[in-house]
Order: sequence, then structure tokens, then C-alpha cells
Amino acid sequence: MHRFSVAAISLGLMLSLTVGTGPAWAHHSGAMFDTSKKVDVSGTVVDFNWSNPHANFKVNVDKPGGVSEVWAVEMNSPNNLVREGWKRTTLKPGDKVTVTVRPLRDGTPGGQYVSIKLADGTVLGGEQQR
Repeated sequence: MHRFSVAAISLGLMLSLTVGTGPAWAHHSGAMFDTSKKVDVSGTVVDFNWSNPHANFKVNVDKPGGVSEVWAVEMNSPNNLVREGWKRTTLKPGDKVTVTVRPLRDGTPGGQYVSIKLADGTVLGGEQQR
């Protein structure tokens, strides 16, 4: 009986670890981003969320003809961004920025953060930090 209990507990633990990590792998997929391209967009920060698992922000980008669109930018986790020089106060609504992103494959306005140039000329991010 003891041998059966140990085997059952071991099997249950292995299954819970295997099944439990599935959603984490799916969550961290970058398949929605076109990693073969980089796009620069300039605009005004609308929103900045310093949160796990990914910080993110939105930039209102003026397009020709007086039309504007909001770009959603997904970033890394705050603990990784701190290593690049980011703080929870780095961006605030109204800031003028130029952002380099890997665009979304479906063409909607947004992408994965690569780097940013702040209004004061400070540049954060870039390939060397990835």
C-alpha cells in the first residue's frame, strides 16, 4: 500500500507540474509580433502600466490627414526593465516619445517594445539589452 501511495503522489506531482506550466509557455509566446521588422512611431503617451507579467503603454500617433491612432506597446517585466534604466515614473501621460517596436503581424497598431527615445533625448532599450 505504501508503494502505491508514493507512486500515486509522484505521478500526481509530475502531472501537475507538466500541466501547470503549459499556460505559462503559451502566455510568453511572441508569435503575434513580426520579429523580422522594426517600426518607429512618434507620439504622445496616453497610458503607462508598470505591472507584471509585462509592463505596457499606449502612444497616440498622429497620422497624415489629421487622423490619429493609439499604439499598444508590450514590454518586458518591470524587474528586467529596471536593469535598462526604467522606473515606474519614466513615462507619464502627455510625454512625447519615439518608440521602436516589432509590429503586430495582423497589422493592428501595436507591437513589442525594442527601444524608446524620451523627450529629453534619453534612449532606453535596444538590441544589446534583449
